[in-house]
Amino acid sequence: MLEKIKETTAFIQAKIGEFKPVTGIVLGTGLGNLAKEIETHIALNYSEIPNFPISTVVGHAGKLVFGAISGHKVVAMQGRFHYYEGYTMQELTFPIRVMKFLGIEQLFLSNAAGGTNPEFKVGDIMVINDHINLFYTNPLIGPNDDKLGPRFPDMHDAYDKQLIDKAFEIAKQHGIKLQQGVYAAVSGPCFETPAEYGYIRILGADAIGMSTIPEVIVARHMGLKCFAVSVITDLGIKGMVVKVSHEEVLEAATKAEPILTKLVKGMLATF
Repeated sequence: MLEKIKETTAFIQAKIGEFKPVTGIVLGTGLGNLAKEIETHIALNYSEIPNFPISTVVGHAGKLVFGAISGHKVVAMQGRFHYYEGYTMQELTFPIRVMKFLGIEQLFLSNAAGGTNPEFKVGDIMVINDHINLFYTNPLIGPNDDKLGPRFPDMHDAYDKQLIDKAFEIAKQHGIKLQQGVYAAVSGPCFETPAEYGYIRILGADAIGMSTIPEVIVARHMGLKCFAVSVITDLGIKGMVVKVSHEEVLEAATKAEPILTKLVKGMLATF
């Protein structure tokens, strides 16, 4: 893996020149248009990057964008990879490792999620303060390379407290309402049954999705600070569970996008 990371990093560095991103951003379902806010230095299609997976999900553009937001240098994944697409955990988190080797110090992530907290409503933005891994697998399984990170990384501070505080400070300045809670992730691709939503709520999760946790585990393995948000695109609350489609999830995420864009831009402007 280390040789593949170095190969991919060298290819990208040859394309971006002296540009060095400080923050990596993973733009999830329906949230890829944040890339339009980037003063673009260069954009690379995933298909042209050696060893990169290819995004197969509608709503994921499949580009790695380098540029600046609020004067802050970033690299943004416009579309992520998922376990349900058939990739291994190591493959879908490979871009995170490459971004670390390109120089990022922190990782911002977003996703669409079903709300299990009865206080949530569709369109809410939830800042993730902890997670529950229900993939029942882990991207760190297998031989560990100490050059990438420790064998047994600590996850008690998976989501950086200072970045969370900064998000709420920016939100207050802009009149943005934020929720906060625990995110759980399953393999997908089917949406959860009412019983599964209830089970997930009993476990202590406020929202459920199909991504983010593998990327955060790998990021923390390499010492990156993480900040993540979920856009609540449907509800899995007893008495409120309704049929949901991917198109409806995209629609709800797109409506929340301007608010999330304002939040991220405000946070990046402070660095």
